[in-house]
Amino acid sequence: MDPCSFVRIIVGNLAVRFPSSSSSSSSEPSVSGINPSTPNCYCKIKFKNFPRQIASVPVTFRTESESETRSSGNISPVAACFSLSKAQIEASLKKPKWSVLSIETYSRDGDNFSGASCGLASASEKLLGRFEVSLDLKAAETKTCLANNGWVALRGSKKGRKYGSDPELHVTLRVEPDPRFVFQFDGEPECSPQVFQVQGNTKQAVFTCKFGARNSNSGDRNQLCSSSMRSEKEQPSKERKGWSITVHDLSGSPVAMASMVTPFVPSPGSNRVNRSSPGAWLILRPDGCTWKPWGRLEAWRESGYSSDALGYRFELFQDGIATAVSASSSISLKNGGSFVIDVTGGNTTAASTPVTSPQGSWDLGSGSSAGSRPASRPGSGSGSDFGYLLPQHPAQSRGFVMSASVEGVGKRSKPEVEVGVTHVTCTEDAAAHVALAAAVDLSLDACRLFSQKLRKELRQQSQLGVV
Repeated sequence: MDPCSFVRIIVGNLAVRFPSSSSSSSSEPSVSGINPSTPNCYCKIKFKNFPRQIASVPVTFRTESESETRSSGNISPVAACFSLSKAQIEASLKKPKWSVLSIETYSRDGDNFSGASCGLASASEKLLGRFEVSLDLKAAETKTCLANNGWVALRGSKKGRKYGSDPELHVTLRVEPDPRFVFQFDGEPECSPQVFQVQGNTKQAVFTCKFGARNSNSGDRNQLCSSSMRSEKEQPSKERKGWSITVHDLSGSPVAMASMVTPFVPSPGSNRVNRSSPGAWLILRPDGCTWKPWGRLEAWRESGYSSDALGYRFELFQDGIATAVSASSSISLKNGGSFVIDVTGGNTTAASTPVTSPQGSWDLGSGSSAGSRPASRPGSGSGSDFGYLLPQHPAQSRGFVMSASVEGVGKRSKPEVEVGVTHVTCTEDAAAHVALAAAVDLSLDACRLFSQKLRKELRQQSQLGVV
């Protein structure tokens, strides 16, 4: 099946420009009341019902000739990203206001950014102005649209100013196609489910999963999903190890695997897996008659304000060697969330929600589209309908890589996986991302407190003290 239609809104190249003090009338108060020697500005970027994103913004000053500017900081190319599915695009067409992106620019006293980063207003912040633009999301499904690239006046914060006395905002705003393959587990990974490729209301089985656990004498893993394993009075185990999940194509050939290579064990004197001694998975791909490492996922339990979270870091392998960290963030153990790998801006980033605010180097004003779909080509390996581009290492490419949404502990989790088409060239590429999503989901259970019992599907009849 073809990939699903997604659109990506990218906001970047933000900077605020003020008239220089010498070019304004001495009888006129300083613009916004900020100290020109230590300017401090930030933007609140809002779109529909997405969480607003906040970015610190450098300040420049216009000279009398307006041919030069002096700057107080470096312009950050990418400040915010929003991704919309086909359903969200269609919904935005029903109400024009749902297609409006708003950027509010504020100045603040001092260097304290904590209130702004939490989205809280304070007495020290002053609204300089607002920039709004309506986006053509429907057109962006097939071509890149440059909605703005340059300076705009920030009027509206104070009335009665002379022309040219208003601060200005520089913003580059691009909307581009970002097609993705979407996969849906039809059950919990530990119950050896099928995995479907989804496009709209159409679903097609593409993979089967087989969960396994070493050091277990409990027999077939499928039987565990329908039988009780241990009595309530048994003592909880002191380590969780040996879990694996193998992804097969429809012919039965293994095309990816996630294998727990470092046990999840509680830190001395506690009943939790700490960051100092995380558990780990290897994500493997077939290489002839053996398996080749594709990535490594580490996970642990972090204390949170309202609830604990799953902390994680993911490293991608290239030629058998781990590269720079591709993802590092956390997911709420209570509510679940999304594991995301995104290299918008050139740097790999991740977040526990689909919305990220990466920083990096990217020519946002160019007309090229990272999401445009090239002609398909035959897949490799076991054969595939997923042939699009030549293999590309995420650290060498740009744009969205993948996301995996998972439910919180104790909830029926059927992970949904989205993979950018530029990162899928064959069945094994897609399967590796599916195996990674399964490992993330299983890590939520592996990081449960050791004073708590695991769900029956994950408990083993073993004399070795393993769950």
